[in-house]
Amino acid sequence: MAAGTVTLTGVLHGRTIELDREPGLPEGQALQVTMKPMQDGRKGLAPGEGLRRAFGAWAADGEELDEFLEWNRRQRKAGRPETDP
Repeated sequence: MAAGTVTLTGVLHGRTIELDREPGLPEGQALQVTMKPMQDGRKGLAPGEGLRRAFGAWAADGEELDEFLEWNRRQRKAGRPETDP
């Protein structure tokens, strides 16, 4: 690992911090640690959770979303020549 700052997340257990991945440093390497609690104490969102939360905003407007997507498809095809399969 090149010299510089690396940001990792982890969980505090007494005087030990369990990192979420290997830091890539040799055993016994001296470090300077700055701690910042994560929002709501969470370790982060599960893979895909951010997308599920974002797309959930459209749940109440499903018909409007379908109409918009169809309109968008028509606009993208406007002016394009037909192709033969």
